[in-house]
Amino acid sequence: MGDLGELQSRLRKFRDDRDWEQFHTIKDLASALSIEASELVELMLWMRDEEVDKALENQEFRESFVDECADIFNYLLLIADKVGFDLVAKANTKISKNAEKYPVAKSYGKSTKYNRL
Repeated sequence: MGDLGELQSRLRKFRDDRDWEQFHTIKDLASALSIEASELVELMLWMRDEEVDKALENQEFRESFVDECADIFNYLLLIADKVGFDLVAKANTKISKNAEKYPVAKSYGKSTKYNRL
């Protein structure tokens, strides 16, 4: 495990050493995030769940899968940095909001949303 602030600084330095901030508009970072998420999904395209589980036992597939997850995470960090918010704090806030929105008594074992009224 590593420190999130240290990782964000390292990512910022990587970007700045290459003079890439000029290309990192919020829109373009969000687009890049979407593309990386699509690349993650593409790895599993047309696989059944059990095939994905089996594929993750293959070192080459697993490395590609994990690399895509890291790319997604890095773009999220760059977006948070650009917009100026603490991603960890906001993620914790969002969990609390979702706990209110989806109380255990109404949500346990269900994958569908319900009308709260």
